[in-house]
This record gives sequence, structure tokens and C-alpha cells, in this order.
Amino acid sequence: MGARGPGPDAPAGRGTAQSPSPGPARELLVGVGARRGASAREVLDLVRRTLAEAGAGTGAVRALATAAGRAGEPGLVAAAAELGVPLLAFDPARLAAVPVPAPSAVVRAAVGTPAVAEAAALLAAGPAGAQLLVGKRKSPPRDGGSAMVTCAVARRRATAGGPAPDRTDVPAADRGPAPDGRAGPGPGRAPDEPPPAPRPGGGGPPPPARRSRPVGNVSGRPVTGRRPRPPTPCGALRPARPGGTPRRHPWLPGPLSGAVPEAVSGGAARRLRPSRCTRRTRDHPRPPPPTAAHGSPAAPGLPATGPSGVRHRHSGPVGATGHDDPAPAGPAGTAGFDPARLRHHGDAEVRDGGAGLTDLAVNVRGGTPPGWLKERIAASLDGLAAYPDGRAARRAVAARHGLPDDRVLLTAGAAEAFVLLARAIPARRPVVVHPQFTEPEAALRDAGRPVGRVLLDESDGFRLRPGQVPEDADLVVIGNPTNPTSVLHPAEDIAALARPGRTLVVDEAFMDAVPGEPGSLAGRTDLPGLVVLRSLTKTWGLAGLRVGYVLAAPETVAALEHGRPLWPVSTPALVAAEACCEPAALAEAERVAVRVAADRAHLAARLDRFAGIRVHGPAAGPFLLIRHPHAAAVRARLRDHGFAVRRGDTFPGLGPQWLRLAVRDRDTTDRFAAALEKVLRTLGPDGDR
Repeated sequence: MGARGPGPDAPAGRGTAQSPSPGPARELLVGVGARRGASAREVLDLVRRTLAEAGAGTGAVRALATAAGRAGEPGLVAAAAELGVPLLAFDPARLAAVPVPAPSAVVRAAVGTPAVAEAAALLAAGPAGAQLLVGKRKSPPRDGGSAMVTCAVARRRATAGGPAPDRTDVPAADRGPAPDGRAGPGPGRAPDEPPPAPRPGGGGPPPPARRSRPVGNVSGRPVTGRRPRPPTPCGALRPARPGGTPRRHPWLPGPLSGAVPEAVSGGAARRLRPSRCTRRTRDHPRPPPPTAAHGSPAAPGLPATGPSGVRHRHSGPVGATGHDDPAPAGPAGTAGFDPARLRHHGDAEVRDGGAGLTDLAVNVRGGTPPGWLKERIAASLDGLAAYPDGRAARRAVAARHGLPDDRVLLTAGAAEAFVLLARAIPARRPVVVHPQFTEPEAALRDAGRPVGRVLLDESDGFRLRPGQVPEDADLVVIGNPTNPTSVLHPAEDIAALARPGRTLVVDEAFMDAVPGEPGSLAGRTDLPGLVVLRSLTKTWGLAGLRVGYVLAAPETVAALEHGRPLWPVSTPALVAAEACCEPAALAEAERVAVRVAADRAHLAARLDRFAGIRVHGPAAGPFLLIRHPHAAAVRARLRDHGFAVRRGDTFPGLGPQWLRLAVRDRDTTDRFAAALEKVLRTLGPDGDR
């Protein structure tokens, strides 16, 4: 096997990928290696340039392949989604067994195999007879550092029976069971390997396996006499049982960004198969539009574009997910995301053994509630014998935002509001914009809704581009300012998401921590389907009291109230809501917001002094999102020095290199910076001591 073109470590040559010449379609397998944080744009640019060296275009690609530890990278997942091909993942031990022309000891130390791109391409093509067309190529270095992406192209050699088969499904080694439940070649086995021997006493050899269902074929029938449909990037994925028996229960939703990845367990590949796609390609028309929450048809689909305005091959932009995805199971924002992680919050960092730590993990203002608010709440205890009466608090909230009373609903915190919305709004195409607070998605999943995701790009500052949200989404959830990125989206960008037939939920839990509350939509009544959520937890330190509210059209408020238990908000919480909406309290909240902004700037300045730490900004909330290559080790050692910080890898779209820090007063920040300096001095190049 020899590489064609420049040496294996040469940067990819320039040029635009050309249309593939006539011949068998989708015969090329593209291996991709990616560092943490590689963007979809970097992956796609290198793939196209490497394919151009092979004289092919993206239409010839059968699948992308990578190492199991990188299969969840949002950039890789989104790139596979745009190309409309599966993303295959191989265990490092299998990759390490593949001979390659350019093995690397550095790569072996990082991911457990001396090569990723070349080995993955060859393994995906089938080790027996695979041909490496283009050896490892590297993307241009980012910011003068190392290349973020590597790429190689392979294909299966022609056999005695003719050229490589014209198939659009994945290699036989990675197919799932056939529609009748009998296994194909089986997970983790090369295409040319013989089937396993019959078990002793099994009564003879097993029956011949039927051809497994190609990617994109959702009928459940064997494919005969016709070319299978091409895969669609928004297909729902369904894992096969280890023994090959199809699952009988309905598909559970999940977060995959449209690709067809694998989950690797115990060294074997577990195939994920697509079910029916809710959005259609040009050759497969869309069914009649559904009726949305407000009784009018959902807006018709438009040609999908990404942040750059480039039209994509299929229906979703880079970073946008399809619907009806399977239950997640792995790192946040990845193809194998565990749904239990949606329930992980900052308070977990300071429970039990963390009770004595200085808390930078929870986004509740320190030193709260203030004395005057404690007195008001304490005085309400004399009235606990009476049932709660929320009318006064409702009037106070309505007056605070200049709205009529029937547009206000008091809730036991914003978390209850998310549950009410998930149950009351009959959304068929809900989408959550990530990274953000995870309770909205968790509530939708608990209500059986098929959740789609739009993953905002780090390279674009995690900023919303309205065109990223699918046109057929009839429920959209976004935070502003967003937890954990601290991004404040312009009001006009969020307002652009509103339209008839869609419910637009804006979580403004941290808006009162932004001086002047720019970007707030709380007082708007002109936007169809707008629902704004507010919380009194963060600024006033009332997490244990559970109080928040919903601002929405009267019919939406009535729908949320329907079926709700009586007296869901306690008397002390109602008293607190009324008190926090008084003019004196609003003036105090504004002063606090100004002080928090100054404290946040001080924290950012201290963090900027440390090599290896990057502060995401500009930030608008009472917290900062920071990145460090060994964030998990930093977080663990900070606990030894008395500080708790919030892990970032449970937020969809973020990985283990992210941490969130709550803004505290300057003295606390200075003590934290001193502890952080000690921690960073102890870290080796791999995060060890």
C-alpha cells in the first residue's frame, strides 16, 4: 500500500474537490483524525482537498471513519451530517493492528494507536484488499499551533467478481442485523472474514445471514433489484441488540447531529441504524406539514444554509440535528451521550464531601438572600395555615414587565416551567439550541418528545445564527444569556426565530444579572408563540425556595395551568416574588448586576495570566466558561485546594476540556487564582503529576 502524492505529513494541497467521474458511486472511505475542538469547517475543508488529490469529489465518499475516542467530536459529527454519510468509529486496538506508511509515536501516546486517519480509512474499506489512495494529510495549523485535523482516503480493491460494489450503506464489518433479526457479518468483524463456526451441539451451521438493510432504507424489507437510497443526515438512529435481535420498543430520542456513528463497547463496534427521517431529500418528498402548537400549519421548509450561507446537501445546517434521534449514551454533545448527564448540575459539586468547599460551581449569587428579603419571607410563616394565594404576586410580576395579569404564571422555579411546557405544548419537532441549560431537553425527553439539537460552534463564539434552526421546528428553546457560555444573543436574532405555528421559549433566568437587561424579550407581546421564563433563584439566592415565572400569551398560560396541581407555589415563595418585583428591589438588582460585571472582568483578567487557559468571551452572565486541555485534572485538584468548579462535559456541544466558573467577589477570585496557579504547576504535559 503506497500513498499517492506528497509525503504523508505534508499539508493538503489546495484546490476544490471536483465532481467524481462516472463509475461506481460512493466507493471511497475517508479516515479522519481530529483534535478536541476541531470544527466542522476544518474537517470538511481538509476532506475536500484530500479527495481532490484522489481525483474525486464528496459524492464518492461512502463513509467517514475515525477512532472511537473521537467519534463524538461535534466537528466530526457535523461534517458527516453535511456529507450525508455515516461516521464509523473503531477501537484503537483494531486501528493499531493495521499497517500504515506513517505511524506516529505521539499519536499512539494520545489515542492508543500509531495512526488514526490512514488506519481508519483502510479498516473501513476492509483490511483484506484495501488500497490507500492518499496518505495522511494535515490541516493548516490553527493560530500557529498544531494541525487540528488529519485525513486519508482509501478504497476496496477490485475483486475477481468485478469492481467494488456500488453501495451507499456502510462496510459489512459494521452492519447491524438484518430486518428479520438474523445477524449480518456482525459487529467488529472484517468484511472478508468467514462467519463464526457453529457452536458445539448447535445442530449444524447457522442459517445464512440475509443482506442487512442499507443506510437510508427505512421500509424494513430486504432490498432487492434496486439501488438503496442514500443516507440522510437527519435520520433517527437505533442501536441493534448485541445478539442481533432488533429492538421491539419505540425509538427513544437522542442528540446525534445527523451522522450515523457507532458506539464502541468492550472493543466491539455496535452499529446504529437509521429509522425514518422526518425531513426529506429532494428525491423523497416531505409529507404534509404537521399542525403545530397554535393550530396553524408549520412553516414550510426552506433550503438549509449554515452560518456562512452555504446551502447544504441535505435538510439541516452544520451543527443542526434531525429529529427522532435515539437516546444518548456518552459524552455530552456526542454520539453516545448518557441522558442521565442532562440531570447533572453544579450543586452536585458541593454535596456531601464538597460541602466545605468554596463554591464556584453553582450560579447563585454569594451572600444571599439579603437581610430584608429574609425578613419578608420569615414574616410570611405566620400565614402558613392558609392556602397560598398567588394573585398579589402575579400582579406584581405583571406590573414589573408592563403586562396584563393573564400573561403571567408563577412557577416553582424555572425547572417546573420546562416540565409544564414539555407536557402542554404538543410539539412534534422540538429543537433545543445548545450548549445551554439541560433541563429543557430533559423535560422534553421525559414527556416523550423527539428532541433535535442545534449545536452552536465554538469557532463562531457559540453565537446564534437564526438560519441554523430548522424551519420545521415547532418548538425552539434557547437561553439568553446562555448558561454555560455566558453569551448574550441580540434580541433581534432571537426574535427572528418567532413565527406562526412555532413556540419560542427563551430562558432568561440570568437576564436580571445583566445591567440594563439588553436583549430581553420579556415585555414583548408582538411575537407569535413567544414564551419567556424568568427565575428569582440566581440574583436573590432563592434556590431552596423554588420560585420563578412564565410570561406568555393568555392561551399558553391557560394551557400550562391545565392539569397542574392546586397551590403549586408556596406562600413564602409568592411573598418573595412580590417583594423582588418592587421598585427598591429592582434598583438593588441593577446595582448588583453592575458589580457582578466588574467582578467578572476581574476574574477574566486573572485567568488570562495562565498559559493553557482560554476564557470564552465576551461574557454577559454571572459566570465564565473556560477551556483547558486537562480540565478534568484541574477540576479534581482544585477540590484538594478547597474550590469546587462546574464540569462542562455534561453540556451538549462541550467536551471534557471545559469548565464553568461562577463569578464571586474579588477576594474570593484572588484566592481562587492562587490555588489555580498551584494546580497548574503540578500538571504534566498529559495532565498527570
